[in-house]
Amino acid sequence: MDTALGADSNGRAVTAAATEPPVGSALREESRPDRGTAAAYQRIVDADRGTGGESLANFLGAFSIGLGLAEFLAPYAINKVIGVKHPDDRSLTTTRLMGLREIGHGLAILGNQQPAKAVWSRVAGDALDLALLGRTMANPDNDRGRTAFAVANVLAVTALDVMCARELSRQPRTATHAKLEEGIVVTRRGVTVNRPVEECWAAWRDLQRLPTFMRHLESVTELDARRSHWVAKAPAGRTVEWDAEIVEEREHELLAWRSVEGAQVRNAGRVTFHPAPGGRGTELRVQLEYEPPGGKLGSKVAMLWREEPGQQVKDDLRHFKQVMETGEVLFSDATKRRGPHPAQPDDKPAQL
Repeated sequence: MDTALGADSNGRAVTAAATEPPVGSALREESRPDRGTAAAYQRIVDADRGTGGESLANFLGAFSIGLGLAEFLAPYAINKVIGVKHPDDRSLTTTRLMGLREIGHGLAILGNQQPAKAVWSRVAGDALDLALLGRTMANPDNDRGRTAFAVANVLAVTALDVMCARELSRQPRTATHAKLEEGIVVTRRGVTVNRPVEECWAAWRDLQRLPTFMRHLESVTELDARRSHWVAKAPAGRTVEWDAEIVEEREHELLAWRSVEGAQVRNAGRVTFHPAPGGRGTELRVQLEYEPPGGKLGSKVAMLWREEPGQQVKDDLRHFKQVMETGEVLFSDATKRRGPHPAQPDDKPAQL
């Protein structure tokens, strides 16, 4: 039974249940942040909008390569699967050519930062596949049941191709996508550090200190007030080196840099420092632009070793937060030893 707490202005009793906020009250207008507070964050979101479809495109690219390899290496088995009872040299050759086409589609999708055109070309390839399956079904000597099943599968994949191509084609014109068309990947990350802006700025501005929390860096050597030499780890135990120069600097606010001409990996970046709302320290935001060796396909391979710069920036910011707030980078046993292993820590030192 509700407990009466008093009466409202009209003399009606007010109970405890009536004073509780309704479900979903956090979405009410008075509970939302003011426009001025939200505007800066909305601009960050808008800058990276229009990235829908890439995950499906990557799946379709990998699927094309797998299907193409099967068609090229095992054309006889593929012909039997689609209902051709007696494959001849002509049908086997056609299947191998279709396999090479599929592999080409897959490489084009995975190798382009903006794969919309490559996905549309795959839609055209689906139409060709359906036409060939139609000829197969028209032959009464073939197994039409198997051919019909193959047609149904191609139609399903075609629907995915069309959906993905339309999604990619609708992407708005943003600065991020303009860079992608030039082969440049843009990564944005942020973190809130519970330390004053002045301390975070000083730690980041001391470039030779960066390897203490950036695990992919081996060393940074300052050559003068503006230029520095960087040595970074690369997949397969290799290293890459480049010289960089500071192009803009505002104390306690902004630090921007870019690689000099002739660098092994062209890159540029900027980090900004803002007081966090509510006196919670510093909001640190990093934007990194880089041209991945080997293009998009090379960046996908780098991800397998967690050597893709977007992943590295995320890890580095987490390490920076730990160093500034606790004085060290914190590791677990799983950080040191990958995969299944006894739940007993060893004495080996952990390394970034």
